[in-house]
Amino acid sequence: MEKFVTQALLYDFYGELLTEHQKRIYELVVLEDYSYSEIAKDEGISRQSVHDMIRRCDALLEGYEEKLQLIAKFLKTKELVGRIKTLSKEYNKNKDSSLISEIETLADLIIDL
Repeated sequence: MEKFVTQALLYDFYGELLTEHQKRIYELVVLEDYSYSEIAKDEGISRQSVHDMIRRCDALLEGYEEKLQLIAKFLKTKELVGRIKTLSKEYNKNKDSSLISEIETLADLIIDL
């Protein structure tokens, strides 16, 4: 399951950098759960070609993430926003003004990403 989530995230962020052919094949395997054999038959290519393309696409997408870190920044932002949301609920309950500085610090971290 984790590999699927990783592939889906990579595709969401960097899929537009693939060629149309690569995108079509990658979507069929990762998003539509087609087998390599089904795609090979439909595309008129070998099963090995499909396998090789998926491996190349994975390597390309992982390379983009390694260089750009968009997914890492997205996940960190999501985590920080979740913490801010928790702190703001806590503030609304307790009216503890010390939480405001922590919220501001977290907001600054998001801005610096």
